[in-house]
Amino acid sequence: MINLSKLNLNQEIIDSSRQSAKNIADEVQKFIDLHTTVSTERAILRLLGVDGVDDIDKPLPNVVVDSIRLNRELEKGVAYWIGNAMLNTHLTPQQIAEKISIGELEITSLPIQDEDKIKNVIEKAAKPTIEKIKFNKIKREELGCQSSFSTPLIYVIVATGNIYEDIVQAKAAAKQGADVIAVIRTTGQSLLDYVPYGATTEGFGGTYATQENFRLMRQALDEVGEEIGKYIRLTNYCSGLCMPEIAAMGAVERLDMMLNDALYGILFRDINMQRTLIDQYFSRVINGFAGIIINTGEDNYLTTDDAVEAAHTVLASQFINEQFALKAGIPEEQMGLGHAFEMDPDLENGFLLELAQAQMAREIFPKAPLKYMPPTKYMTGNIFKGHLQDAMFNLASIMTKQGIQLLGMPTEAIHTPHLHDRYLSIENAKYIFKDARNLGDEIEFKKDGIIQNRAKEVLLKANELLVEIDSEGLFKAIEKGKFGGVKRSPTGGKGLDGVVMKDEKYFNPFIVSMLGGERR
Repeated sequence: MINLSKLNLNQEIIDSSRQSAKNIADEVQKFIDLHTTVSTERAILRLLGVDGVDDIDKPLPNVVVDSIRLNRELEKGVAYWIGNAMLNTHLTPQQIAEKISIGELEITSLPIQDEDKIKNVIEKAAKPTIEKIKFNKIKREELGCQSSFSTPLIYVIVATGNIYEDIVQAKAAAKQGADVIAVIRTTGQSLLDYVPYGATTEGFGGTYATQENFRLMRQALDEVGEEIGKYIRLTNYCSGLCMPEIAAMGAVERLDMMLNDALYGILFRDINMQRTLIDQYFSRVINGFAGIIINTGEDNYLTTDDAVEAAHTVLASQFINEQFALKAGIPEEQMGLGHAFEMDPDLENGFLLELAQAQMAREIFPKAPLKYMPPTKYMTGNIFKGHLQDAMFNLASIMTKQGIQLLGMPTEAIHTPHLHDRYLSIENAKYIFKDARNLGDEIEFKKDGIIQNRAKEVLLKANELLVEIDSEGLFKAIEKGKFGGVKRSPTGGKGLDGVVMKDEKYFNPFIVSMLGGERR
């Protein structure tokens, strides 16, 4: 149980912040519920079992959605048109997609069947995937996901560009002591409006997120997990223009965590905010239902803004991400809310300010695992100083009971650290986590001292910011550059042409199944 007296935070200000964040999310949700996107519709197709590519390697979900869009009928949603086609042709969604791809079927030209019958046939078609995802949740627990670890979970990255080399790296990291393997995506994949198909070997700065790559890595980690007697968690990046599709693939292939932030794509990839906010909703519905822990991206704000001056924006975003997640059915226990150890190491008492930030997040979000990121902004070529910065990061983490910790390491800037550097970083973390396991339980912070006053200051500023955003709206706040010092226009960025207003006949069977209640 978290001792809330450590920072002596004002509960009324916390409650005010949470209420403002809820109001912000409520208002955005009204917009979300009226719209869909091409990537949301493609995710529905994937969950209905549509997979593969056509003769020019265009993914079949893209083929189907583009065909319906060409006829200006996407407003009703792919579920409506696929269900109607199933009643007319007695084919499966996969067979229908294949016929569309070779020009043998135009599903928007078929006779329209009874709407209830359309919904019924789609619900039946959706059931196998729903059951598969349920099975994956059970399988995760059977393999010891909840019984074989202590926090913080040691989280490391592989990013060779070749899935088969990634597997070698991942297995080595697991044997060295890693609890979580994150497969970094290749540079620029978040800007692709399709998901590549099959196993890939030529990524740059990372490996393509594909369903086959997910399957191969999941299989490899299960194998090494059985060998060492520990369940190894798999993470990928559920962001960008294909956010819901990647969530769908991850749920089917039993990924355990997903980078899944509501604002990251808007701020750092210049993806249109309307598109992103709609897509994050369905992606989170899927992740929540699948038992996948989401990792949010507040740590990125501190690479483009100052960690001391902009600390309150991190907290404000955590509150907003929490509310968006709750709307999508994600429990607090699956919210890896992000933050980072990113203050200038030459700052006097910087470690105290970092402790204040980390402890504050822990106390305000007591059930969330929290995702804590290492120092990167102020890393230099001095690997010895860097190793010490990472050690202080590890100490702050164990003192404040963080849940998920991405390890810093000396050669991480080259994407794939040297194997011995990864080993040294894991050794560093394991040593500190064991040697200082209960340090935080033994420490109380001085009343009105540096740490308490810093936390109170950040909370107060976060509340003021949230009240302001509540008044003017999230779209306007992003446009003004309130997060990460980055300004984006509601009509700018990539992917706006993929946003579609829903028709009254629109339905999404997976939101119905995964949330337990229909939402337009």
